[in-house]
Amino acid sequence: MRTSRLAASALLAVTTLALAAGTSEAAPAARPHAASKTAVCSAAHTKLTVQNVSRPLNHQLLTLTNTGSTKCDAVAHPYLGFGNDQSVTSVVEDSKPQAVVTLAPGESAYAGIALSAADGSAGHGRWARTLRVGLDGGSGPAGEVVNVPLPAGTWIDDSAAVTYWQADPADALVW
Repeated sequence: MRTSRLAASALLAVTTLALAAGTSEAAPAARPHAASKTAVCSAAHTKLTVQNVSRPLNHQLLTLTNTGSTKCDAVAHPYLGFGNDQSVTSVVEDSKPQAVVTLAPGESAYAGIALSAADGSAGHGRWARTLRVGLDGGSGPAGEVVNVPLPAGTWIDDSAAVTYWQADPADALVW
């Protein structure tokens, strides 16, 4: 009797594993766009611009426009460096969207840039004329850096921060 219970348990285990294996084998075929993965946006097929905004105070809007002929993904956030700064600007982690922003040709993604503390509490305030922008290649900086001119009179300090890419400019400026 004990042998038949062990045999039944073994048969149940083998059946369960077979069903699980069947499910996991079918899963890859059901994944959408597995063969036609959207490319990551690169400096070669995009245009970057920066503009002042009236609100919120001490902010600018960075715009990434797809100038290519196919869709691309604006992954994570831009890596920013003002002028000759040695380090990249901090990132507002709370701004991470639920999904990567995919841009059709001609469409844009947006990142908000907080330039300085409104109350003047941060240190090392300075004027900046250029912005170095690196795009994320899917697992960190892609190595490409684009120099973008900043609007005249751009004042930054050590509290400067950038958001993740957003599909809507208003969402980029919430932070």
